[in-house]
Amino acid sequence: ALLQEIGIPVVRDMPGVGANLHDHFNTYLVWRCAQPVTLNDLAASPLRKFTSGVQYAFTRSGHLSNAGIYAGAFVRSDPRLEQPDLQINMFGWSALERLRTGIKPHPFSAFTLSPVHLRPEGRGTVRIKSPDPLAPPSIRFNFLASDYDFQALIYGANLSRKIAAQPALKPFVVEEVIPGPQVQTDDQMIEEIRVRGVSNLHPVGTCRMGREIDAVVDPRLRVYGISGLRVADASIMPQVPGGNTNAPSIMIGEKCAHMVLEDARAA
Repeated sequence: ALLQEIGIPVVRDMPGVGANLHDHFNTYLVWRCAQPVTLNDLAASPLRKFTSGVQYAFTRSGHLSNAGIYAGAFVRSDPRLEQPDLQINMFGWSALERLRTGIKPHPFSAFTLSPVHLRPEGRGTVRIKSPDPLAPPSIRFNFLASDYDFQALIYGANLSRKIAAQPALKPFVVEEVIPGPQVQTDDQMIEEIRVRGVSNLHPVGTCRMGREIDAVVDPRLRVYGISGLRVADASIMPQVPGGNTNAPSIMIGEKCAHMVLEDARAA
């Protein structure tokens, strides 16, 4: 029906295409440092940026050879859970603004702790809006769709504060900058999560593997009812994994290549 509405002939009616969109969702907290030990200090110095660029260009080492994430942990927001539902990332930098062209670091030394919700309950959609293949689609993630989605991130934010308050970090921490000590209640933290929360850039699910009645691809990644067509990317994942999607996506591509060869040899 969706395709017919915009004048595209329907080859096979598959409501699962574009459904089940979901992603990891994260918020972040920032602390000012008492010592110049973060990447913000590098960004503030033209000389250090230049020397770091030269170092990376010739040796592929130094500050520019890493992603700026120096530590991480997988934790449970509820001890009754069988698997971790949160990832806490520690960034050796902090951003004043998130821009389309990149980020603008704070003009002072600071670090970031970012709780990431790994098991979101919200499900969204990707929907075509035009027969023009270059026209942007309608993307609705439906983030923070349940109370659990909020409660997990509240727990992650509170745990981040406990980490920053540990004695080992006392010589470095001056103050909490984001969201700041004025945010204390769950309702206040929920509002911060709404304002500052962002996609963790791990979208999956819109061509999910499963039964023909409600999925898009079969266990060999073949699109149901369409001969010769397979999907081999993160969209076939029925549920986002409890970690980054890069390695699983590489595995899916490798597995698909093997299955294509197997089917060709068997033909």
